[in-house]
Amino acid sequence: MVVVNSYEEFEAHLGKEIGISQWHTIDQDQINKFADATLDHQWIHTDEEKAKNEGPFKATIAHGYLTLSLIPYLWKQIADIRNIKMEINYGIESFKFGQAVVVNSEVQLKAKLQSITNLRGITKVVIQAVLIIKDQPKPAYTGDVMFLYHFN
Repeated sequence: MVVVNSYEEFEAHLGKEIGISQWHTIDQDQINKFADATLDHQWIHTDEEKAKNEGPFKATIAHGYLTLSLIPYLWKQIADIRNIKMEINYGIESFKFGQAVVVNSEVQLKAKLQSITNLRGITKVVIQAVLIIKDQPKPAYTGDVMFLYHFN
């Protein structure tokens, strides 16, 4: 895990891979809870029998937005940003889904610091986020996520 205490310490990682999270298993319970929270009960996600018999993946798959929602959780396994008053999830851009995440797959986040900007005392970072699926050649997605940090 990388520890960052200031803008300058963050800037030292510019253009570099910051790290990779631990593996996280996306199981059916998590998929079902996400479906309940988002009101997205599409059968490819929640109907295990239909997905097994009629679906292209022969199993249910995680919602794309479920996999995106894991970014803050997995990012905190990669970087410990200290000495801050506030942290804001600021945005995402240029995301492309490369492959579905089949139920019970293990995923991990790989993060690289694409850019860092001082916005009148607020640190804006753009992190390239790649969600790796264990034993799969293609990532679930690749894109940029932005965070704002207000250091003390």
